[in-house]
Order: sequence, then structure tokens, then C-alpha cells
Amino acid sequence: MNVTKGQIFTRGITHRCPNCGAQKLFQEDSFFTLNPECPDCGLKIERDEGFFLGSMSLNYGVTLVGFLLPVLLLYLADVLSGTVAAIIAGAGAIGFPILFYRSSRSWWLMSYYFFLPHHLPANRGEPATGQDENS
Repeated sequence: MNVTKGQIFTRGITHRCPNCGAQKLFQEDSFFTLNPECPDCGLKIERDEGFFLGSMSLNYGVTLVGFLLPVLLLYLADVLSGTVAAIIAGAGAIGFPILFYRSSRSWWLMSYYFFLPHHLPANRGEPATGQDENS
């Protein structure tokens, strides 16, 4: 394989194209708009409808475990008062997923290609006779 799982992981963590490593997953003028494809190598980033629902679940889970759970634990340990914990939790439940949006999209794309690295154009050979590109 031309692109290893280690490279896919590193590129996903750093918000780079899993195929060529270009830092162009998102459009330059927008925080939330994903490029339909990589401008450098042409990898189709915007996949079929519903593909990135997993990134929403990832974002939700990281927000819950990485932000809201620690706030709850600090409240239960009497480090934070109930009012302060509620304000922090409310603000974080809105703000943290927004800030984590790009990472969740990149990490979800990374996880797809990490487990199916042969789907990357850089790792595909020519299909054998009688096989399509998904074999």
C-alpha cells in the first residue's frame, strides 16, 4: 500500500486529506464547509448522503464524555456549585460541538479509511478482470 494506516491516522488527526496529505478538507473561506473533493488529488470527500452522520455521533460522544462528564464530576465533588456547573454545562453543550466540528468530520473520514485503506485511490491498483473498484 502507498498510504499506510499510520499515515491515515496522522492525516486524520491533523485534518489533512487521507489520500495525499493536503490540508484542504475544508474550504478556506468557511469554518463549516467541507470541500466536495480534495483540490490536490481529487479524492471525493463529500460522500453519499448520511455518510457523516457518524461524525455527528462522534461529536456528541466526545462532548458528553470529554466535557459534560467532567463538569458533572466536579459538581458531585463539590468543586463547582450547581448554578456554575449548569452554566458551564449549558455553554459547553452548545460551544464545544461547534469548536469540535472540523475534528469530528476529519476523524470520521479517517476512521473510514483506517479500516478500509484499500478504498483510497492511492492504494488502489487496477481492478482485476471481473472485479469492480469496491472489491
